[in-house]
Order: sequence, then structure tokens, then C-alpha cells
Amino acid sequence: MIPAQSLVRYDNPVLVSRTDANGAAAPGAQAPAGVLPAAGGPLPKKLPPVEEKGRAKTPTYTDDILNSILPPREWEEGGQLWVQKVSSTPATRLDVINLQEQLDHMLQKRQARETGIDPVRRELYSQCFDELIRHVTISCQERGLLLLRVRDEIRMSIAAYQTLYESSVAFGMRKALQAEQGKTDMENKIQELEEEKRQFEQTVIELKAKCEAIEKRETERRAMEERKHAEEIAFLKKTNVQLKTQLEGILSPQKK
Repeated sequence: MIPAQSLVRYDNPVLVSRTDANGAAAPGAQAPAGVLPAAGGPLPKKLPPVEEKGRAKTPTYTDDILNSILPPREWEEGGQLWVQKVSSTPATRLDVINLQEQLDHMLQKRQARETGIDPVRRELYSQCFDELIRHVTISCQERGLLLLRVRDEIRMSIAAYQTLYESSVAFGMRKALQAEQGKTDMENKIQELEEEKRQFEQTVIELKAKCEAIEKRETERRAMEERKHAEEIAFLKKTNVQLKTQLEGILSPQKK
């Protein structure tokens, strides 16, 4: 697969090996000496030394540092393995202007957002920074290695922020789910309490009706008893008057 277009300047691709129909390497095809891992692979554990007494900074030495900072790209096409190293040609002022124009063009072409988090914009600016590191490394290897440390530190910080962001999003989702579950539980609890309230209200209505019936029955009973009591009193008074009259009638002839 041919690598995508990049803002980093590379040399022309070099054919490393050919493979036959069975996938085996053709005789005599071997990778050139000094080829480092492909782009996107792990960086070498140890970069070439930049300060050695009595050693001149030759073009080969510069290529080694460039290949350590920006590893060559590898891909297969038609059963052939191709390698493309980063260019060691010094950059001119016109190259920097062209780089800026290419950056603006790629941002518009790939429709990168101007604000907010955008992986496309981040990728293009990362490629632009790698190209600037290449410019600086060709003229001063030490400065290029220092910029490499800055680039790696920025990438580590961004990776840490991304991890923190993902953790925050996951935490927020968990809290939202918990809140939603708690909301559902509370709604169910509210429905249960409302049903219990309706049952209690019905019970209160039934008890009030029962109390009113008891009061009415007791009132009627009391009225009946009072009426009966009044009739008994009236009967006793009438009987008393009759007995008194009879007694007076009996006593009156004896006095004469």
C-alpha cells in the first residue's frame, strides 16, 4: 500500500526486494545497509552520538540522525518492497514558504476544523513540525535532537490528556447511567408511594363512612331511648296522679 501524501520531504523510493509468486524473496534482493524501521514503528533505543571528539559530521552521519528521528517508510506494491528515506537536502527559504502553502492547502483539502479537537489538523501540524525538525537537523544535528525531545514530550502530553479525557468521558458516562438508573428507581418508588397514598385515602374514606354510620345509628338509638324514657316518665307521672287522686278519695270520707 502506497503511503499517503505527507508534508515531510522524502527522497525517491528505492526498491529493496522482489518476491516471486510464492511470496519468497528473489535471489540477490536484499535491503540496503542502514535501513531503519518504517514510519510509525518504534524509534531506536539509542540515537547516534552527536558529540564525539575527532569525528567530522559527514553527510552519512547526518542521514543516520535523520533516519533515527524520522524513520524511512516501507510498503509493498505488486510483490515488491519499497523503502523511502527522508530527504537530507537542505531547505531554502522558498521551501519553507512552500511548506506553509502546502499546510494551508492540505488543511482546506481535508476540511480540518479551525477550533476544537481535530485529529486531521493535529496530524498535519505534526507532519509540518517533523519537516521543520528535518530542516533544523540538516544544519545542526544537536538542535534537531533537542527538537525531537520537544516533539516527543508534546506527544506524551497529548497522549496523557487524551487518556485523561477518555477516562473523564467514561466516568461521566458511568455517572450518567447511575443517575438514570437512580432516576428510574426513584420514579418507581414515587409510583409505589402514590399507590400506597391512594390506598390510604380509600381507607380513610371507608373509615369516615363507617364512623358516620355509627354516629347516625347511635344518634337514632339515643333519640329512641330518650323518647322511651320520656314516655315512661309521663306514664309514671300519670300513674302517680291517679294514685294520689284515689288516695285522697279514700281519705276524704273518713274525715267526715
